[in-house]
Amino acid sequence: MASPAAGAGRAPTAGARAGAARSPGAGARGPLPARPGVNPAPWQVQDNGTVRLPFAPPLAPMLSRAADRIPDGDGWQFEPKWDGFRTLVFRDGDEVLLQSRDGKPMNRYFPELVAPLAVALPARCVVDGEVVIVGAGGALDFEALLLRIHPAASRVARLAAEMPASFVAWDLLALDDEDLREAPLARRRARLEQALAAARPPVHLSPVTRDRALAEDWFRRFEGAGLDGVMAKRLDAPYRAGERTMVKVKHVRTADCVVAGFRWHVKGPGTMVGSLLLGLYDDAGSLHHVGIAAAFTDAVRRQLVQELAPLREGALARHPWRDWADAPDEGSQRLPGATSRWNRGKDLRWEPLRPERVCEVAYDHMQGTRFRHAAQFRRWRPDKRPEDCRYDQLEVTPAYELERVFGAPPPARRVRPARHGS
Repeated sequence: MASPAAGAGRAPTAGARAGAARSPGAGARGPLPARPGVNPAPWQVQDNGTVRLPFAPPLAPMLSRAADRIPDGDGWQFEPKWDGFRTLVFRDGDEVLLQSRDGKPMNRYFPELVAPLAVALPARCVVDGEVVIVGAGGALDFEALLLRIHPAASRVARLAAEMPASFVAWDLLALDDEDLREAPLARRRARLEQALAAARPPVHLSPVTRDRALAEDWFRRFEGAGLDGVMAKRLDAPYRAGERTMVKVKHVRTADCVVAGFRWHVKGPGTMVGSLLLGLYDDAGSLHHVGIAAAFTDAVRRQLVQELAPLREGALARHPWRDWADAPDEGSQRLPGATSRWNRGKDLRWEPLRPERVCEVAYDHMQGTRFRHAAQFRRWRPDKRPEDCRYDQLEVTPAYELERVFGAPPPARRVRPARHGS
C-alpha cells in the first residue's frame, strides 16, 4: 500500500490495476469493522490489514426525504438528482474501494472505474457520489446499471467495454488524516472542488447552485438527460451518516393504466394483495406490462382481495400475458413474472386478472417503456375504457444532452464556502 505521502493525480500502480478485476480485498488479511447502520459486508484490505483513513468502510451514506417542491429561503445548496447507484469511494494510495448504499463492495461490477478514480482522486480520501451509465441516446440508462449486477466476471467485463460507467462526485467526507463529516457542507464542497479541479471523464464533479430559480430550471431541463429531479442540502449541515437530512424533489405525473394482474403480499398469501400489475397498450393494440402499484395499507390489501375476486374468474383463458404465466424466468423484464438480478429468491408468481379495470396511478418518470419506480395508486377510473390506456397519454420529456449538464457554469463560481471559525 502506498504511503500517505503518495501524490494525488498520479497513475495507478499495478496494485490498483489488479484491483479493477477483483472484488475489494482479494487476498486480504482480515475484515474491517462494520459501521452502525449498515449491513455487514465482506470488506477486506491488503498488506497491512487496514486502510489508513480517518474511518473505514462500510459507512452508511447520508439519506434524503421526499418533498413536493424545492425549498424556499437562504442557506440551501441545490444539485441535480442523479439516477444511478449511490456509491462511496474510499481511496488509500493504490487501494480504491467502491461501496454501495447498503454497504457492499462494488468493484467487481464496475472494474473500469478503479483506474480513473485512482488518477482523479487525492491519494487518501473518501468521496460520496453516484455511479451512472450514459446510454446510446446520450441520457442516463439505469437499466444498463442493472445488467452489471451479474455473477460472471466475463459478462461484466464485456459490458464495461461496451458501455462504460462514470462516477459523479458531490461530497468529500475525508481528506488525508482529516475527517470532514462534522464540517459544514459549504466547507466540504469547497474542498471537493479543489480536490477534483483536474478531474476528467469518466470522473465528474456534480454541478451545484444556491440560486433557487436556476434549480427550478434544472428540474425542468435536466430530466431530458435522464436525471431524477433536484436535491436540496443545507450549507451549514454536517454529514449525518444514515440520517435523512437531504431533501429530494422528484417529478410526479399521473397515468391511467389497465390492472391486468396482482401478486400476493409476502405476509398474507391468499388474504392480502401485495401489488397490482399495470399495463398500457401500444399502437398495435398489444398490452405491455409497465410496472406495479404498491404501498397499500393492510386494510386496503385485504379489501382488494374481495374487490378483484370477480376478475380472477377465467382470467388466464384469453389473457394477453398468458404465455408468460408458465415461464417466469424467461424473456425480458417486461414480463410480470420475470426475475432480475435484484429479486432472485423472491416469489414472483402472479395472479392474472381479466384486463377490464382501470386505475389512475402517480409516477415519476419512464425508463424506456416502463415506470422507473413503483407507481402509487390514486383511484379507480370506472369511467375509462381499458383500451384507452395507451402509451400516447404519457408526457414526452424533451431530450437534453448530458454533456450540457456537466457543462453548466463551474460550480466554484456559484458556491462560496461560508465563513466558519477554526
